[in-house]
Amino acid sequence: MSLAESIENMRKIELSNLDLNNIGSWPAVIKGVVFVLFFVVLLALGYNFHLKDLQASLERSQGEEQTLKQQFSSKAFQAANLEAYKEQMKEMEISFGTLLRQLPSDTEVPGLLEDITRTGLGSGLEFEEIKLLPEVTQPFYIELPIQVVVVGSYHDLATFVSGVASLPRIVTLHDFETKPVSTESASVIRMSVMAKTYRYNDKGMDK
Repeated sequence: MSLAESIENMRKIELSNLDLNNIGSWPAVIKGVVFVLFFVVLLALGYNFHLKDLQASLERSQGEEQTLKQQFSSKAFQAANLEAYKEQMKEMEISFGTLLRQLPSDTEVPGLLEDITRTGLGSGLEFEEIKLLPEVTQPFYIELPIQVVVVGSYHDLATFVSGVASLPRIVTLHDFETKPVSTESASVIRMSVMAKTYRYNDKGMDK
């Protein structure tokens, strides 16, 4: 039977005459159409309830694969540069040790005060005050504030600041305050400054 004849036969069939209780008596063309529709429905249900889950699982696996590839690349890069990292760590330890040696110990603080005083006098300044203030404890170091008040010209003050910065120990200067000693002469300046040096806090590192 040709396709044209099958279509013509389907047109002649009255759907109202089909008995649902006796499907076996239906014309072969109708049976074929019903079978195809049933097969399509099964495929759709199979995709939704099985293939769709497999697709989602595949996408998750693909995402995990990309993450694992990135981790592998990162670890491979680190492994390839392990020796370079070790050398950098050695250099950092040496630099850290050098910085620690620049931090004065308790016994070196009086010598540091002498260095600051000598630097100021060598710059042509007159000291009005230089005294240690209470220590300030930080996690890895301890601040040793030193209040300094000196008198001199702008040039002498600049020379003093530069000299303190060049000391072998770490000293930082904060809270600058300058004003003329008298209203009659602006060339002589009084400078108040907070000098801070630091020492290593062994207890902080132990914690």
